[in-house]
Amino acid sequence: MEDLPQLPPEVWVYILSFLSTEEKHTVRFGCRQLKVLIDQPSLWRNHTVMLCDLRRYTYGFWDMLRHRKLTRVAVRHLRRKEWRRLVKFLPTLSAVVFVDGGRKYKGKYMENLAHFPGLKDIGERLTHLSVCNVRLPCCAHFIQAVSHLVNLQYLLFHQQGEGYGLDTVRPVPCEVFHNLLLSLKKLKHLSWGMRGEPPAPLPDDYLSPSDPESPGVPRYGGPALTSLELVDYPECILPENALQSFSSLRSLTVRYRYIREGIECRLASWLKPLQQLETLCIVGGNSLAAYTTTIPSSVSRLTLRVAITLKDMDSIAPKVPALEHLDIEQNRSSGSLCRRIPMLFPQLKTLRIRFFRREPEKDLLSLHRLRHLVRLELLVERSFILRDYLNGHPWPSPCVQEHINQLRELSENRITVITTMRRRNPLRECDCVWEGD
Repeated sequence: MEDLPQLPPEVWVYILSFLSTEEKHTVRFGCRQLKVLIDQPSLWRNHTVMLCDLRRYTYGFWDMLRHRKLTRVAVRHLRRKEWRRLVKFLPTLSAVVFVDGGRKYKGKYMENLAHFPGLKDIGERLTHLSVCNVRLPCCAHFIQAVSHLVNLQYLLFHQQGEGYGLDTVRPVPCEVFHNLLLSLKKLKHLSWGMRGEPPAPLPDDYLSPSDPESPGVPRYGGPALTSLELVDYPECILPENALQSFSSLRSLTVRYRYIREGIECRLASWLKPLQQLETLCIVGGNSLAAYTTTIPSSVSRLTLRVAITLKDMDSIAPKVPALEHLDIEQNRSSGSLCRRIPMLFPQLKTLRIRFFRREPEKDLLSLHRLRHLVRLELLVERSFILRDYLNGHPWPSPCVQEHINQLRELSENRITVITTMRRRNPLRECDCVWEGD
């Protein structure tokens, strides 16, 4: 390969920072100079590398990771020798992610984390903790231990249960959960989930512990959350006033596992007190008509992964006049959403459309009338793409690609169009994360 143009290394690093991970690995094989540039630590800051079967990795591989100064790794269940190998080659780790979904971790196994200097005294430095799809011996005891991590700012806990059946799932006891919220005063983001259905509704004040310094006064004593995510909670177990204490909330995500017929939609009541909300994400659940009238006008980011019709869009538009980012699904009953969107949401800057069992059609060209739109993402169900791919049709198909090219031309290349495929039922892969400053 010819010599690279004579540019300062920092300029090259800036240029290479625009590449994806796969593109970086491809460029790395170009020449020795590119290999050195690609391995610059600044290009891999906050990057997580997935490791499995550590015996197959060469000394050159470990040397590459050390040059990049990686501090985050994701691992599957490691044997004792593999733990020693990880400590030997990457002693400066500050975050370890376990991706063994459903595995029941024992305390003795977790003691291996003590061998990493970057994870010592973790109780004083820990700011982010994610525990998802992990079987714990006792959830209540685990949450009591988390209550001592007083510097936590981000907590994700998706309860898996203490046994091997949905009937064994029990919510974290109210008094334990209240102690957690009262102890974590710096907490800003909370993602709380539970698989299975509890035997009874939760107490009315489950999410709103009283301030212990004001006994007898109904004053919220928990942290000033700015982001809340409720995952897999059946709607009937939380009261209508469940979120009335979260006046500081800026982002709300509700992911329904399923909805039973005849159950009253409480999302409308949850949204009423959240007049400062900026981001709203609803996945599944009741029809949009049950809560569109209560969506706060302050929302500028809206994600709706539910069945949607033109009538629903017409009712949402007046409620969110300043909407800039929209993520929706289009199915066979949705009609021509692309044709209506420019009239309903003229301020959009980014738009993501998830197509279900269909491809984008010619009405896609109507989006060029969105004068502020700079990014358009088109997602199609993975099984739909694979079915056509096996029949010799690539994704995006020639017809869709032609529409994309015409859209770019009409917008004078202002709109960046991204085509992606998705799984039908995406699930979170993150399981357990320890991370410090």
